[in-house]
Amino acid sequence: MRRVLLIHSNAAEAKDRAAYLREAGCDVTHQLPRGLGFLREVRRNPPNVVVIDLDRLPSVGRDVGLALRMSKSTRLVPLVFAGGVPEKVAGIRALLPDASFTPWPRIRGELKRAAARRPADPVVPRSIFEPYKGTPLPHKLGIVEASCVGLIGAPEDFEATLGRLPRGATLLKSAGTLGRNATLFMWFVRSSKQLNGRIAKFAAGLGARSMWVAWPKASSGVASDLSQIVVRRAGLANGLVDYKVCAIDDAWSGLLFKRRDAARSRK
Repeated sequence: MRRVLLIHSNAAEAKDRAAYLREAGCDVTHQLPRGLGFLREVRRNPPNVVVIDLDRLPSVGRDVGLALRMSKSTRLVPLVFAGGVPEKVAGIRALLPDASFTPWPRIRGELKRAAARRPADPVVPRSIFEPYKGTPLPHKLGIVEASCVGLIGAPEDFEATLGRLPRGATLLKSAGTLGRNATLFMWFVRSSKQLNGRIAKFAAGLGARSMWVAWPKASSGVASDLSQIVVRRAGLANGLVDYKVCAIDDAWSGLLFKRRDAARSRK
């Protein structure tokens, strides 16, 4: 019996999809991709095949696929991407051309074919950020037309770093709180003390909006006790869930958070 890991961003749909695969004789577990921390367990006990849904949050599914290929322990596990709109599927296929892609109604046959042809020399992405190469920073950060971005603790030159904004987008500079007019927030933190001192208040006031929490990269030369793991744990402990990671520039990395209840309602 093939051990299949199903990656799906919606719990109810994942349950139905898993039941459908079990009817085909698969031993299926399903995982909600709440950040990429869950991949540690996948690396410790790789399945025979990974099925990744692209109907919901395709960028998350793409990033999971890239991360699996970047790890030696999961690199040879066949990847089957299911569903998704054609333009999104085409972008992922360009990054992982030796993965399998199929509509959900044909998943059973594709599973058999994928399990029978494990990749002998799979494409290994150089970075999980490869899809964003050449993409303007505002686009990577989710800054869209007519949006208002609240900056909290941003570097003085960050406006120049952002460059040209989409039409009608504005910056709420030096925002000390989660202002009502802002649709997206960027909070730059430099220590765990600063992070833990304010994240509970920010999480409580975020509502359905999103917030980037940015920390100094280890290569930036800025002394800091923060890391992706530390920031993620602080968010999860305060009712937030991260769903996107970004190398903002040479000095800063960031995780994009939503309140857990808001993240569920957007699916």
